[in-house]
Amino acid sequence: MFSRRLRAVVPMDPFDLARNDGSKNAAGRGSGMDKGDREDGRQVPDTPYMLMTFAPLERRLDVAIFRAMFASSTRQARQFVIHGGVTVNGKKMQYPGYLLNPGDMFQVDPERVMYATGAPKDKSLRRAGRLRRRMGAKSKEEKEGEVEETKTEETKAEDKEQKKEEGKDDEDPRQMLKELLSGAKGIMTSSGDLLPAKRRQAIRAFQRSVKQVLSRSSTTTTMTDNLEAQFLALKNMIDEDTKRAAEAAKKAAAKKAEQAAPNTESPSSATEPSSSASPTAPSPSSTTPNADTISTTTTTTTTTTTTTTNNNNDNINNQTSRDSKSSSEIDDLAASLSDVELADYSPADLKALKLALEEIHENPIDSTKPYATPWRPRDYMSPFAFVPRYLEVNHNICAAVYLRHPVARPGRAEVPTPFNETIGGAAFAWYLRRR
Repeated sequence: MFSRRLRAVVPMDPFDLARNDGSKNAAGRGSGMDKGDREDGRQVPDTPYMLMTFAPLERRLDVAIFRAMFASSTRQARQFVIHGGVTVNGKKMQYPGYLLNPGDMFQVDPERVMYATGAPKDKSLRRAGRLRRRMGAKSKEEKEGEVEETKTEETKAEDKEQKKEEGKDDEDPRQMLKELLSGAKGIMTSSGDLLPAKRRQAIRAFQRSVKQVLSRSSTTTTMTDNLEAQFLALKNMIDEDTKRAAEAAKKAAAKKAEQAAPNTESPSSATEPSSSASPTAPSPSSTTPNADTISTTTTTTTTTTTTTTNNNNDNINNQTSRDSKSSSEIDDLAASLSDVELADYSPADLKALKLALEEIHENPIDSTKPYATPWRPRDYMSPFAFVPRYLEVNHNICAAVYLRHPVARPGRAEVPTPFNETIGGAAFAWYLRRR
């Protein structure tokens, strides 16, 4: 990477170029006049050539990513490139030592940039992320169990066909294992919805152990006896659980019936005196059937209205619970703002509140992200929080263009370094002799 050629440019005043055609400078040399100062009296600073010793490193892809503030270090930028998170001119580049040419555009995955330059999670956020991952793993296991339950009928038919084709004795251990497996699957299909989660997990673990034993080349009777004992124990536990669940369901149904009985009798008893006390009836014989019909119709209408209102209330409660789960933060914010009178605030305060709400909407809290949310910059970023002149960076899309090679100018060098010119000169002399 070392180069003896140190790039530099000389600033040229456009007014001086327009004023003179160069005839004075071309007339001759060696006049002996020492021209140290400019015409306007300012001194021309020296060009720090020795600070350009490590300028060839700035062409590397990983260093350019670090200079564009897409990573917190060159090592992290190297990992981004190796793991396929960087593209150069629209194509994936997995070589961190790729030398950029003027005009090349490189782009980094925005999620990686947010993780690299954002603040890390604290303990509470990490704990919330772990809980979310555990819940996702549990739901995945339950889905896998449901898929296995849907395939039980097909496996039953296949097992029966295999039994007929093989024609083995009942004493064959593999045949006994297959029967145990089919029995476990039958239990899951028949009473899978009524079983608790622990019992379903135990049955699935038993199915996996039976499948592992069947996958072996040879099985012994001791293994089958152990599995059979496990199956019987599981079956007894499941029978006890189903009995308890049935008894609990019966008790709940009886309580509901007792609660529904007085509710249905009260409206009929309330309508009977009002119907019997109607003064427009000409004779008692003609009014009695009408009163009965009226009482029956009123009871039916009241019961139907009560059932419909209960159903509507249940639907409304379910819908509101879903909406509250999906937009709990917005509801809390609205509840906090409902007690506040907006007339007491000035337009500047309302504008600040609007900006705060927009910022919350654009930068929300998400525990699934690997960085702290809402996003904020990482601490202690000042040493590299600048963009050099030879890069054109767009942080909105995490892309940058390598415009040109870095150069030295009078009084400055475009290669960032914490060392002075003397150390740069010593390094240049060391590389000049050994490279």
